[in-house]
Amino acid sequence: MPMRIGDTIPTFEGATEWLNKLQETADDYVKGAPTLVYFWATSCGICKENMPKLHELKAKYKDRGLRTVAIHMPRYEADTDLEKVKADIAEHCIDDVCAVDNQHKLKTAFLNEQGWVPIYYLFDADGKLKSRAAGEFGIGVLTGALEKMFPMQQSATA
Repeated sequence: MPMRIGDTIPTFEGATEWLNKLQETADDYVKGAPTLVYFWATSCGICKENMPKLHELKAKYKDRGLRTVAIHMPRYEADTDLEKVKADIAEHCIDDVCAVDNQHKLKTAFLNEQGWVPIYYLFDADGKLKSRAAGEFGIGVLTGALEKMFPMQQSATA
């Protein structure tokens, strides 16, 4: 069963590697902040196609407090090549803290049973799930959820 609206954000324990590291743990980084967690894979064409739209959304809401965590979840053996992951991070300008989930522990924690990529999870500042969307139309769903979470009148207070 997938995560449901209102579920609490899981911990990020179990990542096999962290790239674009923080000075703190990812759990501390997202605490008390609205957070977008997204799963992607080097072998996922839709993930790469969605990156420019995802970058636009992140830029729009970053100054309003949105935190982002990327999770690279391999779908195939070739996806576990860390150098390829790093090259794709550079090529697609992924500047988020990025977990590598080679053992699928984060996939399990986020109840991503189908192994969907891309999949986007939006949590509010209390760590409660507000939206979950997957696939090529996930960005559209995410856009609507972000607009509800950050109404335009709040933009002047950021």
